[in-house]
Amino acid sequence: MHLYLVRHATAEARGAGWDDAERPLTLDGIERFDRVVKGLRALRVELDVVVHSPWRRAVETAHRLTPLMAQGQRVETSALAASPSDGLLDAIAGERVALVGHEPWMGELLAWLVTGDPFLGAHFVFKKGGVAWLEGDARPGRCTLRALWTPRSLREAA
Repeated sequence: MHLYLVRHATAEARGAGWDDAERPLTLDGIERFDRVVKGLRALRVELDVVVHSPWRRAVETAHRLTPLMAQGQRVETSALAASPSDGLLDAIAGERVALVGHEPWMGELLAWLVTGDPFLGAHFVFKKGGVAWLEGDARPGRCTLRALWTPRSLREAA
């Protein structure tokens, strides 16, 4: 399995009149993330499924990944708006899957899948629009980290 952990793109600032779960992507965030997607395409990333948090900024980021899907589907789960759980891992199905969520939970998920310890999540820097590529079985400690791309590196790859 190829698993891509994606932190949502840049959203409106907290306290800008939006409820946290309803904060949309900024125009700059959309433009930058579209270039991230072009970089992923240049690296030949293809997706079968995109699973995302129900929070607006994650939904909008997941939508922007559509060009990487031939006939895949998007699935919403509240499990990506919380600390990683066995329920989230049980919901992962497919050969090439992207999970779109939020910090600090994406860092925790990355650490959990690679090391077996979610408390090591702070050791992984996940910038907004950043992508981690994992390979292996989606179980704690059973994935190999293939790449941790910054948004800038992916935009440059485009």
